[in-house]
Amino acid sequence: MGLNFGYGHALSQSDSVRLIHEAVDLGVTFFDTAEVYGPFTNEEIVGEALAPVRDKVVIATKFGFKFADGKQAGLDSRPERIREAVEASLKRLRVDVIDLLYQHRVDPDVPIEDVAGAVKDLIAAGKVKHFGLSEPGAQTVRRAHAVQPVTALQNEYSLWTRGPETNGILQACEELGIGLVAYSPLGKGFLTGAMTKDTKLEDNDFRKILPRFTPEAMQKNQALVDLLKRIAGEKRATPAQVALAWLLAQKPWIVPIPGTTKLHRLQENTAAAEVALNASDLAEIARAAGEIHIEGERYPAHLMATTGR
Repeated sequence: MGLNFGYGHALSQSDSVRLIHEAVDLGVTFFDTAEVYGPFTNEEIVGEALAPVRDKVVIATKFGFKFADGKQAGLDSRPERIREAVEASLKRLRVDVIDLLYQHRVDPDVPIEDVAGAVKDLIAAGKVKHFGLSEPGAQTVRRAHAVQPVTALQNEYSLWTRGPETNGILQACEELGIGLVAYSPLGKGFLTGAMTKDTKLEDNDFRKILPRFTPEAMQKNQALVDLLKRIAGEKRATPAQVALAWLLAQKPWIVPIPGTTKLHRLQENTAAAEVALNASDLAEIARAAGEIHIEGERYPAHLMATTGR
C-alpha cells in the first residue's frame, strides 16, 4: 500500500519495482495489495515487479469498493462487482489466479453468505485460490466460513492495537484454523521510534486524520516507544524489530506485513525474524505494556464504523 498510496510521498513505479525486487532477494514471499490502493496502480506495480518470480511468491489482493471518476466511492460487495473486480485485478497483477482474495471491508448491504458464495464460485472457476476477510467481526467470520472456508483474516494488530485479543478474532482464528495477517504491525510507523510530537505529516498522508497522530496523542504514546527502545537495547535490535518479534511470538499462524518505501527499513524489518524474545522478555513486555494507556482511537469514527461488522 505505502509504495504509492496513503503515506505522503510516493515512490515512482520504477523505484517501487526495484524495492519489491530487493524484498524478493531478501526472502520475502508474501505480498499484499488491493484494487483501492491508488486506486489500481498499486496492483499494477506489484504485477510488474513479481511477474519474473510469480512461481516463488504469494500475492494477496482485495475487493469491496466501488469507484467513480477514478476515486473510491463507497462499499460494494455485490457478487457481480466481486467478479468484475477479480477480472480487473487478474489483468493488473499479470496472473492467472489470485492466491488470496480478501473482502476489504464488510458491506452491510450484502449478506456475507452471498460474498462467500461468490468467492467460492471464483475458486471453483480457478480464478482464486483462497478466501479472506479484512477487519470483520468474529460472527461474520463464522458465517462466511460456513459457506466457503476462510484462509486468512487481515486485521490491524500490534502492541498498540490489541483489539483482536478481546473482540473474538484471535479466538475465531484458533478455533477455525484461520491465519491472521497483521497489518500496521509497526503502528503505521509510530512504533519505529522515528516519529515524535513534532513530526510534520504531508497533506496527502492519511495519518493526518488519525486520532493517534495528533501531537498530543503522539507525546502520550511515546511511553510505548520508550518500552520498545529499552527492550531493543537489551536485544541489540531496533524498536521496530522488537515490535515485529513480539507479534511473531504470539502465535505461529500470525504473519505481520510491515510496509516501507525505504531499503534500510526493508532490511531492518526482515531481520526481525532473527530477534528472539524468550518467555521472560514477553512477560516483561506484557507487564509494562499493560500499564501504558494508548491515547486516541486508531481511526476516526467514520472509518471505525467500517470495522468489526
